[in-house]
Order: sequence, then structure tokens, then C-alpha cells
Amino acid sequence: MDQTLSEFLHALCEEGRVHDVAEPDRLRHRSNLHPDSAAVLAMLTRAAGARSVLELGTSNGYSTLWLADAVRDTGGRVVTVDVSADAHARAAANLRTVGLDTYVELLTADGSHVLAELPDAEVDVVFLDVRPKSLYGRWWPELSRVLRPGGLLVADNAVSHAEEVSDFLTAAWSSPAFETVTVPVGAGLFVAWRRR
Repeated sequence: MDQTLSEFLHALCEEGRVHDVAEPDRLRHRSNLHPDSAAVLAMLTRAAGARSVLELGTSNGYSTLWLADAVRDTGGRVVTVDVSADAHARAAANLRTVGLDTYVELLTADGSHVLAELPDAEVDVVFLDVRPKSLYGRWWPELSRVLRPGGLLVADNAVSHAEEVSDFLTAAWSSPAFETVTVPVGAGLFVAWRRR
């Protein structure tokens, strides 16, 4: 990562933190990924050689920027999905500012609809960070279907919202097709590797 992008990410993370402290409506929070979690996510994306990345939950594009920087190295592309057109406008502006917009497609849509339209085993890395967190469990069948063998499913808030994501965690832990680990960084980063 170059110095310009690093400085921009630091400023964007701080702007998001300040915004969230001042905003009383939690649904309007940016809730950016913790910087250490973002670094782990980007490293996993690079290590997987991911060419097809699906991000569910864009917000202001903080994690999208990390993913875009990773796929710039792997020759890949990120498709990021959020129901908020305002969020996508902010994310698009941030991506343009640092020249990473060519690596990202922004879809303003419901994640369940996007998942339903994807072919089986299409995606190398799925990053999940949506609200409400209970969607993680509801989306499990589609998430596991679209992920290719050898692919990674990464979900934020596995520790901070453990009760809300318990159905999701149980489904992943009990699936013989996946090996899983919760990385104690940020709000808890859950990683599931699809064996087959």
C-alpha cells in the first residue's frame, strides 16, 4: 500500500469514527471496519489470489478501499453491495479520490437479491458486514453456495455481535465443507475457508 492511500484510509477511518460519535441514529453510522481487521482482510484477499471479491455492506467504502487495493495486486475485481445510494455515492467519491474506482463495481441493491442471482462457486472471497447482523445467518445457504472451493468467507462482528450472528456461526462451524476460525481483532473477524 502506498503512503497516499495509507494516509487517506487513516483520515477516512477517523472521519467515520467522529461521524459515528456525533450521529445519534445507529442506522446512519458508518461503522467502519477496524483498521487491523481491514489489514487482515486485505492480506487474506491477496494470499487467496482473489480475482472475484463480493463485499456485502459498503458504507462509505472504507473496507472497499482495502479490498480494491488488494485486488489491484491480484488482477481481480470487487463487487460491493449496499442498499443505500447515499453510501455508494460516498464510497464512489472515496474510490475516485485514490484512483481505485476501476477495480470496483458498486451495486445499490439488497444483498439477498444479488446472492440469489450469482452462479454456484463464482466468488473467491466474500466479505460480510451488513446490518442487521441477523442477515448473516439468513444468507448462509447462498453465501456458501456462491463461494468457490478454496474460497474465503470473512465476516466482521463475530465477537461484538456474537448473539446476533450465532445462527451464522453455528451453520459455518457445523458444515463439513468449511474450516473456520475467529480472529480476535477489531470486533472479531470470522474466517471460513471452503474446503470443497
